[in-house]
Amino acid sequence: MSVKLGKLIYTGKAKDVYETDNPQQVIVKFRDDITAGDGAKKDNLQLKGYYNSIISSKLFEVVEAAGVKTQYIELLEPGNMLSHKLDMIPLEVIVRNIAAGSLVRRFPFEEGQTFEQPLIQMDYKSDEYKDPMLNDDIAIALGIATAEELQEIREISIQINRALIDFLESKGIMLPDFKIEFGYDSEKNIVLGDEISPDTCRYWDMETKDVLDKDLFRKGESGVVDAYQKVASMILEEEDKEKWGID
Repeated sequence: MSVKLGKLIYTGKAKDVYETDNPQQVIVKFRDDITAGDGAKKDNLQLKGYYNSIISSKLFEVVEAAGVKTQYIELLEPGNMLSHKLDMIPLEVIVRNIAAGSLVRRFPFEEGQTFEQPLIQMDYKSDEYKDPMLNDDIAIALGIATAEELQEIREISIQINRALIDFLESKGIMLPDFKIEFGYDSEKNIVLGDEISPDTCRYWDMETKDVLDKDLFRKGESGVVDAYQKVASMILEEEDKEKWGID
């Protein structure tokens, strides 16, 4: 598909969003930038955006097959994803299956503790206020979403979680937690947007328990891009690995 790259309309920590010749579609460009600690730690890792875009496109397809609406249309080429234009909701929704990361630092959970039911955490997406955790009353008072919309977001998040766990475990990957974002499409439907990648998810190798995500960068360890490549190799079919040049 030939799509014209238009004006830059948004720049995030690791992605740019561009207009296209279709006013309802955008191109999401995955950069090689990587950050941690609310942007305090930064680097540029060659091919990181390449693998993130490929992984995201595959996982968007997985959740769409489970009945979840996403902004994903097509991976035009590694790094450039054609997507539906969304009016993003300033929420970060974190779904937690296993205790890790900030949850262990802030609450008396043990690292690796498995939850009988997934925990749904919602944070206010705001660099100015450092993404604080929200409850429903605060979210509603801020005008972020209605009570009905928050409930819908929870239900969709649980549906996404189930689809991702089933798929990833079949590929030998555990899913301790992940962050997702939603927006409204042109018909005001709540739609999954952003990305589903090692930048926004924790992936652990089921056999070795090796970390395969951005936690490697957070902890100052090497092999970040190799880990991302391994995730892509584990989840893609052979024809897709050949198409995108992944071992």
